[in-house]
Amino acid sequence: MLELNHGFRVVDVHARLDPTDEAEVASRGRETTPEVLERELRQAGVVRAVVSPGERPAGEGYLQANNAVARLSVDRPFLAFARINGPWEPASAVLSRLRNLASSRERSHTSPEDIEQYAYDDRFHGFTLAPGADGMPDSETVAVLEDVGLPLVVHGGRSFPPDTVAETLLNREIPVILAGFGGHPLDRDLMADAIDLLDRYDRLYLDTAGVRFRSALERALLEHPDRVLFGSGAPEVHPNVGVSEILTLDVSEDAMRRAFSANPSRVVPGLSPGES
Repeated sequence: MLELNHGFRVVDVHARLDPTDEAEVASRGRETTPEVLERELRQAGVVRAVVSPGERPAGEGYLQANNAVARLSVDRPFLAFARINGPWEPASAVLSRLRNLASSRERSHTSPEDIEQYAYDDRFHGFTLAPGADGMPDSETVAVLEDVGLPLVVHGGRSFPPDTVAETLLNREIPVILAGFGGHPLDRDLMADAIDLLDRYDRLYLDTAGVRFRSALERALLEHPDRVLFGSGAPEVHPNVGVSEILTLDVSEDAMRRAFSANPSRVVPGLSPGES
């Protein structure tokens, strides 16, 4: 694929990187290597990217995968985010809440001590959470997430819609980056709900990974130009695709520049110019 020449500084808050050892590769998603991911990002003009591991088998946990991603990020333009999990169901129904009260943390689940270790390990710059796949951390663990204050990329969708994100996370002092406008895959109504939440929650941000609707992208950038962050969704999608979709929107160059660099660099300081 040809390299894009667009003149913007672009950083990416949403890419996946899995260990390259065949025995450790994630069980779902398009496999890639650090070298291929770095090359594809460079083709799109992306200078730095947040990376975290893909889904692991149930009961395995993410300690090994997180450490592998941090290791693979050394001397590359990657910022490692630690993927976390938990014992609670990602739902707001009364029955689910009652079940959650009876659920206890297992060894494979992220603990408050794990959060502290990741937060004060300079290899990690934030966290990734996919409640639909991995469950929700318990209240003690979420409290420590709030204490450390690092950004949290959240994968939503029907299993964890924007209103549930609001109930469980947005009342905390946690910078939340809702992946794919909270509507992956291609759920226009959920994306609209997530944009509506921007009026109420100052610590909520939306990343553009997998958002194929120009109307949703343009609405968010026009109404909330400081809250949209570029995410490619690589390697499932080539970064050129995500960059090109922003470049073809009917918005100002200033709005594009904010989404590509200024906003992500404010939320994730390691993406700022001059950081390494």
